[in-house]
Amino acid sequence: MSEFRVVNTTTRSPAGYLTIEDLRVEGPGGAVLERFVVRHPGAAVVVAVENDREHTLLVRQWRAALERNMLEVPAGKLDVVGEPPAEAARRELEEETGHRAGRLIKLGEFYNSPGFTDEHSYLYCALDLEPLDGPHAATDEEAAMTIERFALSEVDALIASGEIVDAKTIIGLLYTRRYLAGEIAGAEA
Repeated sequence: MSEFRVVNTTTRSPAGYLTIEDLRVEGPGGAVLERFVVRHPGAAVVVAVENDREHTLLVRQWRAALERNMLEVPAGKLDVVGEPPAEAARRELEEETGHRAGRLIKLGEFYNSPGFTDEHSYLYCALDLEPLDGPHAATDEEAAMTIERFALSEVDALIASGEIVDAKTIIGLLYTRRYLAGEIAGAEA
């Protein structure tokens, strides 16, 4: 049981879908600490596995915070009121890759960076892909992204070379490979 407790919260800045809060936290010895926290609605992360079960579809997209393009699995914010994470994963897969999942398997959940944000991600593996008439980009960033196909056997080399450095992508690809190998269980979503 934690001996820390939040004694005061002040909203510093609402920023679109994010909120920055200033927390006053009392520690076990009575000292009061100040912590800034970014509140986030959460995200759905989906690894698109092609029907041969040997390849995946990744997207290369511009990330303003890093001022560069990143190679990532499809993902998106839980920003549609009332939409379950699995439906958000299906929507993001269609918007970003132009494919519909015949089956969606939940592999797990994780916090992205709990040192400063409460962002919570739901991880899915999309199987039995059905191509649509192309991506259905919802934003300019999605319209500018490219879709790239990689063998799942290349994942370790892509990570080691620094081609893939995004945490959700690394987690998603490694868990998906383990799921496909029968090493871990998943739940139909």
